[in-house]
Amino acid sequence: MSSKDIDRYLDFYYRVTGKERREVDKDLFETIEEVFDVATVKAILDLVRRGMLYELKGVVSAGKEARVYWGVDKEGRDLAVKIYLTTSAEFRKGILKYIRGDPRFEGKVPSSFRKLIMLWARKEFRNYKLMYETGVSVPKPIAQHENILIMEFIGERGRRAPLLKEVVLSEDAYYELFKGILLDVRKMYLRAGLVHSDLSEYNVMIWRGRHYIIDVSQSVKKTHPNAMDFLKRDLRNIHRYFRDELGLEVPSVEVMFKCVTGQEEMFSNPIN
Repeated sequence: MSSKDIDRYLDFYYRVTGKERREVDKDLFETIEEVFDVATVKAILDLVRRGMLYELKGVVSAGKEARVYWGVDKEGRDLAVKIYLTTSAEFRKGILKYIRGDPRFEGKVPSSFRKLIMLWARKEFRNYKLMYETGVSVPKPIAQHENILIMEFIGERGRRAPLLKEVVLSEDAYYELFKGILLDVRKMYLRAGLVHSDLSEYNVMIWRGRHYIIDVSQSVKKTHPNAMDFLKRDLRNIHRYFRDELGLEVPSVEVMFKCVTGQEEMFSNPIN
């Protein structure tokens, strides 16, 4: 990275985050270089000009494929701003199986890695939108542009809500949560025609007495060749967590599958 590039990136970083300029350490340089490449900077500024974003305030979570930032809009409302990295080429192999076979993206898989990541971000936005519109408890999607996704912030003042894995609840509350998650998986399948495909205790947030299902980029249409395998894996994950880790008596994966796919009414068999 040249000196001019560093100055340009830092000017952008401090202007967008609202922080005072200071002597910057190596970690900040690495963060800026990895996430805020020139194209991403332009995409963020586009969102600012459109009035979808006013300010970025800090990192909420950092993964191998994406960073989630706490942002605010012009009215001061909190936003979650997810920026997919365009430098993680190893990510490509892992996501193709969730794109190929999805009729919404048939014949649209680009050869360019950056364009593939843009398609992935668009896929997550469309999945969130379809789930939200069909009554699934997910964060409200707000905008998507290039490799950036903006949605409702679940949490308060830049601190994300805890994950299911991180909360301690009463036995009754856990049972209600199990029912609520299973009902949402059913809504995804029967109303939205989608399968989450990566559901676990790490992809459910708990906030103010309500659960939110997150990370839906890999969700596929139920007509996808591997949809049933993905659905059964989701159900095994939920069953394992509530039965094996929490020690609750819950229906078998087979009964859960029948409930979710509409072959059986929800909870016609007692849960406890």
